Amino acid sequence: MDEALLRTLTPTVIAILVRRGADFAAAEDAVQDALVEAVRVWSDDPPRDPQGWLVTVAWRKFLDAARADTSRRHREVRVEDEPTPGPAEAVDDTLQLYFLCAHPSLTPASAVALTLRAVGGLTTRQIARAYLVPEATMAQRISRAKRTVSGVRFTRPGDVGTVLRVLYLVFNEGYSGDVDLAAEAIRLTRQLAARTDHEEVAGLLALMLLHHARRPARTGPDGRLVPLAEQDRGRWDTLLIAEGVDVLQAALARDRLGEFQAQAAIAALHADAQAAEETDWVQIVEWYDELVRLTDSPVARLNRAVAVGEADGPRAGLAALAGLDPALPRHTAAAAYLHERAGDPVTAARLYAEAARSAPNLPERAHLTRQAARLNARLRG
Repeated sequence: MDEALLRTLTPTVIAILVRRGADFAAAEDAVQDALVEAVRVWSDDPPRDPQGWLVTVAWRKFLDAARADTSRRHREVRVEDEPTPGPAEAVDDTLQLYFLCAHPSLTPASAVALTLRAVGGLTTRQIARAYLVPEATMAQRISRAKRTVSGVRFTRPGDVGTVLRVLYLVFNEGYSGDVDLAAEAIRLTRQLAARTDHEEVAGLLALMLLHHARRPARTGPDGRLVPLAEQDRGRWDTLLIAEGVDVLQAALARDRLGEFQAQAAIAALHADAQAAEETDWVQIVEWYDELVRLTDSPVARLNRAVAVGEADGPRAGLAALAGLDPALPRHTAAAAYLHERAGDPVTAARLYAEAARSAPNLPERAHLTRQAARLNARLRG
């Protein structure tokens, strides 16, 4: 069973059902039922045309559900509209589906959550973590969004800002290693950049390219997480870096700064340094100042505190960190790093161990655990 193939086909199959007359919520439910059926039968008898099979089965599931729904019996359901088995339409509707999910009847936050869950392939837990809210809260938000658009025909696309937010969060989940979605997010952002003249689309594309260029160096041969300062910069993709810088410079030249351009500028400064000690931390702090001004994001403030620690010394970084909520993801890990640099290995070891217990993924947890063990071994020696 090729789960990656199923995940790739899902958005296109949903879009085909929507075009054939299904509302989005019903189409999503039908495709999910078809995926369950695929898991059950494909291992014994895989189809020659997986997408065509999914379209056929999902449309049958939709028709069955529509006929059984007494509140919609007035809708004429024509069985003869069922697509026949065989090669399906060779189209890629994924980006269009992102826009349709960003429906004007939804708030931007609800539209993003719904799209991440239904099209982006993220779990409710992953979405909740991205939004810094409890999983139960996010589950309720997604359920409300589904109820809001239930029965709505998706003919009015949402705005580009909401779609950018979705693509950004999908890329972040892919880049974290939990779900391999980063390349797909870049592909869709390239499509969006080719279709629209929007400086923040260019900013997001530049940001993705610059981060993705470092991906080969983010893990060692044994799968261990390698921090940015310790990465082998010879493994960075210089072609992606050059493209990202070119895209960013063109966007910045339009003098309409947005948050993705600011983040891309920070990534470009990291990419420009031939060695970690050559990083221009003063400029990075200045760009974080711009990012905080644009977003007032607590995560941006946290990252700024670490940058201040590099530019002005760890005590200055700890002072900047002190005004932030300790419950912020990676707050404890940042505090551990700054305490170690400030010459306090006892506190740093304790904080590394504490941060490991709340790490969002296994590679990060293993890295923080090793950091705590390294300092404890030094203290014992």
